[in-house]
Amino acid sequence: MLYPLAETTECDFKRKLETKKPKSWLKSVSAFANGIGGKLIFGIDDSGEIVGIIDAQKSAEAISDLIKTRITPTPQFILTLEKEQEKSVLILTIEAGRATPYYYKADGIREAYVRIGNESIVAPDYILNELILKGKNQSFDALTSDVKKEEYSFTLLEATYYERTLLKMEPKDYFSFCLADKRGYLTNAGRLFADQYIVYNSRVFCTRWNGLEKGSVFDDALDDKEFEGNLIYLLRSASDFIKNNSKVRFYKDVEYRVDKPDYAERAVTEALVNALIHRDYIVLGSEVHIDMYDDRLEISSPGGMFDGKAVQEHTIADIGSMRRNPVIADLFHRMKFMERRGSGLKKIISETEKLPGYNESLKPIFYSDGSSFRVILKNVNYGTTKVSDKVSDKVSDKLNEKEKCFFNVLMTLAKQHDFVTTKVVAEAAGMPEATTRRYLAKFSKMDIIVSDGKNRSKKYYLKNTSMTEANP
Repeated sequence: MLYPLAETTECDFKRKLETKKPKSWLKSVSAFANGIGGKLIFGIDDSGEIVGIIDAQKSAEAISDLIKTRITPTPQFILTLEKEQEKSVLILTIEAGRATPYYYKADGIREAYVRIGNESIVAPDYILNELILKGKNQSFDALTSDVKKEEYSFTLLEATYYERTLLKMEPKDYFSFCLADKRGYLTNAGRLFADQYIVYNSRVFCTRWNGLEKGSVFDDALDDKEFEGNLIYLLRSASDFIKNNSKVRFYKDVEYRVDKPDYAERAVTEALVNALIHRDYIVLGSEVHIDMYDDRLEISSPGGMFDGKAVQEHTIADIGSMRRNPVIADLFHRMKFMERRGSGLKKIISETEKLPGYNESLKPIFYSDGSSFRVILKNVNYGTTKVSDKVSDKVSDKLNEKEKCFFNVLMTLAKQHDFVTTKVVAEAAGMPEATTRRYLAKFSKMDIIVSDGKNRSKKYYLKNTSMTEANP
């Protein structure tokens, strides 16, 4: 058989079977069972060289016995013997378990392990709590709290539900949507949709950085906001922050204008919804982070992929619907904030691909590890801004509507000619030459264009360049 070239999230090499210190490999058994499963291959060293197992039958019996006595509950596993280069190799395949967490126990110690990269580590408290819920077939958002529904208001939820579905949210819907139980106690999902701020981790921190890297918020942030409370409020506030710190550039053809937003609005919404509904709310002191740079937008949320496998190890088109918070996801789906379940990441890619100026280098990036998930959207206008775009941003607020129309004509001509004359611009703009000269004089004073020559032979150029498009 073919073996991986190196240890991975799903594979661990062992040169020999340790029976006196079995924790060295049993912790990987625990980690694989608590995650997506995996293989332990005995008889291969860390470099991938096959060294073989001397007594394969005896080793197989020892492996089976140690798993049954040291791992609780006992995970599903298969032992197979392979012959490579006339050497015996034992392959221990551990299935992803349903009765999580799976503990290693010995000498009064009971520890659950998880796989991070190519290492098996003791599960942090928040991951252990999630494993406990998973083993009970429960989710954090469906757990009932000690908070009574009658003590809080839900005006934003009910107004938004009506706005997006044209249906009135009835009292019975709180139970049917799993926002409260029959006694009137809110679930954690219900608490997250209350108008009041009653879930401490329900927060979004937003920063627009100056440049391409993080720095000090006090010195290097152009804008920063912190939002806390209701999930719908967080979604809208975060969306507004991104919109306010993005630009919609444009280029104008002779007959119409083409908008060129930095980011696809629907892709941004999908990324924000993904962060809010799939994040791990058990992680104390955590929040969603939005970091905007000149060239990209990053949205990071606590908690990795719910199936335990890093998203970069998946094929995006094949990712199924596994929801950490199914109650929250279901309500967002009802309110049409998200597409059909399991399609969010694909939607982020497809919407970004529709942007003018898109190419493969601008494809969204998804990254996750055991504790976080990150979406990176690239600014499709970064590094490709044309002179006309720059000038448009510079003068837009200083012109009246007629001057803006004239300016758009001027920019259109700039794409077609090395220079323009008063007569050419006047004919294109449908204006008298006297008015055209006045407008051209104004743009000259604004330091946008320069002229060469006199009277009817005068030629006009964009400042420091020809009037053709050019990269900065």
